[in-house]
Amino acid sequence: MLRMMCITAHPDDEAGGFGGSLLLYRDRGVETSVVCLTPGQAASNRGGARSDHELAAMRRKEFTAACEILRVSRGIVLDYPDGQLHRQDMYKLVHDLALQIREFRPHIVLTFGPEGGVTGHMDHSMTSVFTTLAYHWAGRNNRYPDQLKDGIQPHRVQKLYYGTTNFTLPDRPVISLSPATANIDVGKYVETKIRAFRAHTSQAPLFPLFEQHIARRGKQELFHLAAVDPPTNIIQENDLFAEVQEG
Repeated sequence: MLRMMCITAHPDDEAGGFGGSLLLYRDRGVETSVVCLTPGQAASNRGGARSDHELAAMRRKEFTAACEILRVSRGIVLDYPDGQLHRQDMYKLVHDLALQIREFRPHIVLTFGPEGGVTGHMDHSMTSVFTTLAYHWAGRNNRYPDQLKDGIQPHRVQKLYYGTTNFTLPDRPVISLSPATANIDVGKYVETKIRAFRAHTSQAPLFPLFEQHIARRGKQELFHLAAVDPPTNIIQENDLFAEVQEG
């Protein structure tokens, strides 16, 4: 079975940036995994939570509900601090992501670009950096050799994609998004993607803004092919699994 992993920063990122593609490829029989680095406990929208701990628990449940709507095969929320990814031990965090990759053995990985996606969020930027290193290091036997036991082996992911858009937001940091090399038609999944985002009820004040962004994206999710193994020429794609070899 083909496998796809999506690595995000916060609960709700999986629906907002990648939900259509997660649904599309699940429909095509692809096994999907979402790894979220934080439980989103520093969010401005609190959903009535009285503490960060209470909000984290609430958002973990919302993430589970959204993953069920998106039919994600395997959803995991790690416990890194929301809003503080730039202060974390890079080697340790990449260690954790490399292990996730080695265990799930995806054929492709999706994440944000280093600019932080359309919002320019610093946690998104750091997620890109950590994921990019994990993509490369998970396939090498001289990186985190302590993991290589009990059946865990190095795993070379065939493709790494950064989510991108063809627009920026006027009220956000100035960013330069990666050019799209893949245009994925997710038109039939847009309403389900919106429903998955709305499962994050603590973030209800964001719903109108999110739906504005969805309207600007239209029926497409855009991606930039950041790395490919083996190396090849970059061409315009309409299928993230183009040229991917099973096994």
